[in-house]
Amino acid sequence: MGNREMEELIPLVNRLQDAFSALGQSCLLELPQIAVVGGQSAGKSSVLENFVGRDFLPRGSGIVTRRPLVLQLVTSKAEYAEFLHCKGKKFTDFDEVRHEIEAETDRVTGMNKGISSIPINLRVYSPHVLNLTLIDLPGITKVPVGDQPPDIEYQIREMIMQFITRENCLILAVTPANTDLANSDALKLAKEVDPQGLRTIGVITKLDLMDEGTDARDVLENKLLPLRRGYVGVVNRSQKDIDGKKDIKAAMLAERKFFLSHPAYRHIADRMGTPHLQKVLNQQLTNHIRDTLPNFRNKLQGQLLSIEHEVEAYKNFKPEDPTRKTKALLQMVQQFAVDFEKRIEGSGDQVDTLELSGGAKINRIFHERFPFEIVKMEFNEKELRREISYAIKNIHGIRTGLFTPDMAFEAIVKKQIVKLKGPSLKSVDLVIQELINTVKKCTKKLANFPRLCEETERIVANHIREREGKTKDQVLLLIDIQVSYINTNHEDFIGFANAQQRSSQVHKKNTIGNQGTNLPPSRQIVIRKGWLTISNIGIMKGGSKGYWFVLTAESLSWYKDDEEKEKKYMLPLDNLKVRDVEKSFMSSKHIFALFNTEQRNVYKDYRFLELACDSQEDVDSWKASLLRAGVYPDKSLASLELNFRGPTHHMHTLRETASADDASHASLLLPPRHWTIKDSPELKT
Repeated sequence: MGNREMEELIPLVNRLQDAFSALGQSCLLELPQIAVVGGQSAGKSSVLENFVGRDFLPRGSGIVTRRPLVLQLVTSKAEYAEFLHCKGKKFTDFDEVRHEIEAETDRVTGMNKGISSIPINLRVYSPHVLNLTLIDLPGITKVPVGDQPPDIEYQIREMIMQFITRENCLILAVTPANTDLANSDALKLAKEVDPQGLRTIGVITKLDLMDEGTDARDVLENKLLPLRRGYVGVVNRSQKDIDGKKDIKAAMLAERKFFLSHPAYRHIADRMGTPHLQKVLNQQLTNHIRDTLPNFRNKLQGQLLSIEHEVEAYKNFKPEDPTRKTKALLQMVQQFAVDFEKRIEGSGDQVDTLELSGGAKINRIFHERFPFEIVKMEFNEKELRREISYAIKNIHGIRTGLFTPDMAFEAIVKKQIVKLKGPSLKSVDLVIQELINTVKKCTKKLANFPRLCEETERIVANHIREREGKTKDQVLLLIDIQVSYINTNHEDFIGFANAQQRSSQVHKKNTIGNQGTNLPPSRQIVIRKGWLTISNIGIMKGGSKGYWFVLTAESLSWYKDDEEKEKKYMLPLDNLKVRDVEKSFMSSKHIFALFNTEQRNVYKDYRFLELACDSQEDVDSWKASLLRAGVYPDKSLASLELNFRGPTHHMHTLRETASADDASHASLLLPPRHWTIKDSPELKT
């Protein structure tokens, strides 16, 4: 890059700075810039005025700079100033520039010495300046004055950090020489965001005000607190010189004379003073822009592509078309309908990888949550026994019955079927809620049109709520249909006549053992697959180990990996139940266990098979899958979360529920031990 092109870098960034300021700084790009940081009365304003050669900055006690001032210096034959908020107006009188800065500051911050992070953009054209851009930030203060808020120190610090934390920002840390450098507020802040000192340029002011016999030689030679970009010393005008209207040119001559005549600084006089500082900053900023330009260009191109993608939606937009609003409305509504359908069907363009939603969530409600709600229903076994006894006696009346009446069976079974209404209605509520959540996600694309978004969400949600009542009525009707007539002649119903035959078949199946399920995988109904850790067996062998588990309607098998080539074991599900295991304080896993109700070993010499998951949600999901396979939670353990059995178990309990004098009747009334809810078409609801 040639010298001329290098000189054009700073004006190019100035134009970008103006463009972003005009847009309200909505662009997220970080422009290369220099931020001037220092405490109150550190001499920041004097340094900037020396660059310009004019008095143009507000002065006074307390906080004078209350808004960031973006000062852009441009080499030009003419000398004038321009404000971005006063486009087209040229200021040739720099006293007017000062008044305009004060007025613009008060317009935003008020008269109470408050501060604002909204910058003032000032561009100064002059033959006496080099191309340079600096941001003058409010001076660091400790104590609020006047009507300033109590947290003024925190506000100023946050504003300064907002600028200097950006990697593209050079930090001009201004520190007076007549204070301890170790206590410098500017260097302290710079150290926080730039601990290696790679972006910090040190400026030492008020060298002429140091105590006699002391100097800042070690600092200026970069020995005391070294910075990669070094230090530059300057001598500004005193307050007496300013009040006496001492010319800046004369002040700069006096500065040059000071460095040449001082014994501690004469050997580095050519690297001290305001002119040298201006050259250093010009060169440093130019090099900084050159170094950051490739990354800056990539970010700019990325944002351009993003904006072009948004503009694409308005490519065919014709403001003069009277029907454009109607067309746009129809397109957005149609897109909403498509998005909603895709989320339910599972073919959306944006797949959620963090959680289940839409159709997948509804599927889980039907296949996992609903069976759990059935199992979790409260059940009092003693009460059921008493009800069966009373039903048999009440139906016989004054007579002593020889046979168990069918009416007693129907009365008890119908009462249990009715209990399915609670879980069914709760599942409807869960589905409704998920549908409404899906509607809210789909309306996010209408966020640019708040009223349309709100109305669309309201109308669709109201329609879903209207259908909710009809859906619940239909669900209750289906349950009432099952209650109204129990078909004991159905082929799936196990009556007394063939109970003995079915019982013998089940007994024969139980005696086959571990290798009894010989159906090939293609003929077995696979309910679930996934990784689980066998925790209790792994402890004996030096650590838990994960296996790939396959759950079918007949067995639970596990393999070495998900290729399912090397089978480790196959466990039949007969007489198995599941229970929770208390989580160990040393493990992050959530554990549940399988055990045999007949006190047999589940696996080799182990009475329990403890399986571990990464989350409680996975545990609940596996227990729901086991429930589908006929493996129910154990009720006898107090630690169980699911400590109640549902109507499925109620049917089992009927066989052993009657008082002693009705035992014979109850034995005829109740189905055999292996009969479950899935064996009765009337209870499949």
